[in-house]
Amino acid sequence: MMEMKVEKKLQVRNLRVSFRTNGGKVQAVRNISFDLHKGETLAIVGESGSGKSVTSKAILGILAGNSIVEGGEILYDGMDLLKISEEDFYRLRGDKVAMIFQDPLSSLNPIMRIGKQLTEAMLLKGKARQRTARENFKEKLALLEKRMIQYAPENTAKIKQQCETFRKFAERYAQNELAYNTATESLQDAVSGLNQQRFLMEKAAFKEMGDLVEALDFAKASVSPFVVEGEDATRLQALCTTILAGAKEARKSGDYSACVAEIDELLAILNKAGEATKPAFFSRAYFDLYADKGENRPSGDMEAQNAFYNDYMARAYMDEFEEDITRMIVQSDAEYKQRRENVVAELAKAYDALNAGTVPEFKPQLDALCKLVEDSVDPMDIIKDSAACTFTGTMKSFVAQYETGVKTNARKQAKYEREVRQAEARAAKGKDYKVAMPTTIDLDLVKENMLAAIRRLHDHYIARNEAEATEVKRYKTDTITDYLMDNAYSMVSKVTKTAARMKALKLMDEVGIPEPRKRYKQYPFEFSGGMRQRIVIAIALAANPDILICDEPTTALDVTIQAQILELIQDLKRRRNLSVIFITHDLGVVANMADRIAVMYAGKIVEYGTSEEVFYEPAHPYTWALLSSMPDLDSKEKLDAIPGTPPDMRYPPVGDAFAERNAYAMKIDFERQPPQFPITETHWAATWLLHPDAPKVEPPEAVTNRIAKMKERMEAAENE
Repeated sequence: MMEMKVEKKLQVRNLRVSFRTNGGKVQAVRNISFDLHKGETLAIVGESGSGKSVTSKAILGILAGNSIVEGGEILYDGMDLLKISEEDFYRLRGDKVAMIFQDPLSSLNPIMRIGKQLTEAMLLKGKARQRTARENFKEKLALLEKRMIQYAPENTAKIKQQCETFRKFAERYAQNELAYNTATESLQDAVSGLNQQRFLMEKAAFKEMGDLVEALDFAKASVSPFVVEGEDATRLQALCTTILAGAKEARKSGDYSACVAEIDELLAILNKAGEATKPAFFSRAYFDLYADKGENRPSGDMEAQNAFYNDYMARAYMDEFEEDITRMIVQSDAEYKQRRENVVAELAKAYDALNAGTVPEFKPQLDALCKLVEDSVDPMDIIKDSAACTFTGTMKSFVAQYETGVKTNARKQAKYEREVRQAEARAAKGKDYKVAMPTTIDLDLVKENMLAAIRRLHDHYIARNEAEATEVKRYKTDTITDYLMDNAYSMVSKVTKTAARMKALKLMDEVGIPEPRKRYKQYPFEFSGGMRQRIVIAIALAANPDILICDEPTTALDVTIQAQILELIQDLKRRRNLSVIFITHDLGVVANMADRIAVMYAGKIVEYGTSEEVFYEPAHPYTWALLSSMPDLDSKEKLDAIPGTPPDMRYPPVGDAFAERNAYAMKIDFERQPPQFPITETHWAATWLLHPDAPKVEPPEAVTNRIAKMKERMEAAENE
């Protein structure tokens, strides 16, 4: 487990996706790579058909049935998403990675109330999430016990007792915390609902008994040892009964004065409980476990009890347990650091051997190398090392790909040559006939990819060891215990209809939907386009995902609403520390929200850099074209349309795919694909214009003028 300066949440490596069609195979995504870091927004920009949406659907495993994933990796949480099962994807979608689509109506059922759609996934996946959390908790605690015994076998009995005590405490603490949170949230909902019903009664507008029943049910749910207890709890229960009965009678006469007085008394009880700070679930978890150990139960208020049990827990158990965990982690770190250093040396040898030989010659030593890498993965890691966890699968996939190429390349090449001869014969008769290039496997490229994978893990392990040399060990201890406590809470957190409704209302409020209780019962047609998209965003956030993919979420909306949705996504990203992939055809949309930008064209990333680099130092002619066609309030001149159309990807161009539409194209652009020319450490572009021997070409005047205006606005904003 390591604390990286910038954690990579998602890594896409050499992704290639095609589609079978009646007219031939369409190469939609061609060998693209990028990283998504924690808490950042990566914008993928390009025209329709550039491959940006195909990339996002590959991440979620929702590609069309005629898709062909021809190669690459999508690494997340120690998994290659191109190789996991549909069952694994079921756990992943929504819980870890969520998606917002272009048209909100494509994500909503038109004949189902909004509230039902918000809570449906919570209820369906609630049990599965509990089961997964229970498995995670048991597995990690058992591993923790095993590793502690491994490094201190003389303390086996004590360690077993420590871990069992922690298990009991964690489960009890989680149960108490859940009860506290549920009661507190119910209290808040009760206060809100009762105030609304009181207002309606005073204005003689009270009609809905159902809303009153709901508010009173929330009030009853707030009764617990943690929020409303003792005499207040008894009085609360009685008031709920009399208020409901009184409201039924008052509907006949229209006089609600008695009900209003009783609601006021009930609100006073709830408000008093709401103002009190009573983190009782903490001290009660200690008391439940340790009250029978000879200590005198303290008297006094909750603060005094908490102080007593905190001190008791520290002396009797927690301090020593954390010291033992820290000691184990220090020893384990040293062991696995040494294993990684051994792997680094073996990777260097393997690289040299493969580079000097062939894939078949390298294959016999691959199994031993993969075993070394697998043994270097610390099972105590909370944040899984995706590069190491997927190394074996990646290398064996490359070997299988190479062997397939050896078996099929000659046959495919022969078929291609026959088709070329047929095409030439038809051309001689004046008939047009295109021949697609054969889908042979480039054996040299497979070897290069294997070498790149070895080098990547080699460099990654060196960087990881350097980072961990300065890591604070306490971080690991906290991470392990936090992980266990989080899973303990999840495994006791049963998603009931009431709990799901409460969460749905909070989400509606969070995404800016006014009067959530009223709108909870409405249908999608009763919402505007912007409000429907807010509902879709709320659904996407229901399971607190790590990654949010936004596939042109503002394109179907009125221009006046787009800015509000973009601001909402940015605000949610900051508050929830989300990692966002934002897909759009309009560079202007992401000008103020993207941290980094990948510009895609014809299935390839043609420019990649930070937002400032792509906007202020664009290097690829296609990026220039996008900037020239971008609407701007300050621009009076006519926008430049990008001439021509994207190429037919059944027959990908031999050279630069943008060459036919590029006013700056050179002869080489039609003959060879350009490599990625580095501009800075974070910025590159795939254009022959960056070659040292290329003529010096400046961006068009429309682009330079626009950049100058953007810089002026930025400087003015900084000086305000």
